[in-house]
Amino acid sequence: FNPITQGTKFDPDGTYVRRWCPELADLPNKWIHAPWTAPDKVLRQANVELGGNYPEPIVDHAEARKAALNAFASIKKS
Repeated sequence: FNPITQGTKFDPDGTYVRRWCPELADLPNKWIHAPWTAPDKVLRQANVELGGNYPEPIVDHAEARKAALNAFASIKKS
């Protein structure tokens, strides 16, 4: 389960995110599901400060996916 992919697919305009994370309300739709990927200028214009009013990411979803797939593969081998 990747919240970025799911958000983009099922909440493309960011309505849910904006409701529950009002600190992201002024971000353009393009960046709403992964604000840490937005350029600094976009973050400043939206008054988003990563590590300030919005936390830095705590999960690297690409790495987590890899670890999960490896775990499943090792289970299949047993």
